[in-house]
Amino acid sequence: MIDTSTIVLGIKIPSTSPAFLTIIGIHVALGLSCAVTGLIAMLINKGQGRHSTFGKIYYWSLLAVFVSATFPAVTRWNEDYHLLVLGTFSFAAAHLGRTALRRRWRNWVKLHITGMGTSYILLLTAFYVDNGKSLPLWKELPPTAYWLLPGAVGIPLIVRALLRHPLVHMPRQPASY
Repeated sequence: MIDTSTIVLGIKIPSTSPAFLTIIGIHVALGLSCAVTGLIAMLINKGQGRHSTFGKIYYWSLLAVFVSATFPAVTRWNEDYHLLVLGTFSFAAAHLGRTALRRRWRNWVKLHITGMGTSYILLLTAFYVDNGKSLPLWKELPPTAYWLLPGAVGIPLIVRALLRHPLVHMPRQPASY
């Protein structure tokens, strides 16, 4: 049997096709951009400026990650459909968070924090579900940990942000017409 896979940094990629490998390379670079910019946006002071800039980079990189994941997931549906589902929910959550902020919906701060945080959890879940079996330390864990650990860490952080963010606790201003 001919091996039709490529090993990159210890991670098995199920193809030798240059086109497929190029798409995966772009996808990985975009995923790294999401992981870094999302983390920075979470850790820096909120408001206009750097938080907004990193948030925009995260959002648009996440859209590109979602798009770049679609082709491999469709071509390897039986193996990767769950990654497309996670990507769809991740981008939908980010879109909800961004739209709530931009349109200043009622409870927009809660929706923004929850949407963007959930998006990041789902991004990491997809990464670990796909690659956990090849990563140091993670490969020692049972596969259910790949699905549960990002949420087990992230959900308490979202709750903490919701409890501490000053705009969450401000009285609602009446709408001006």
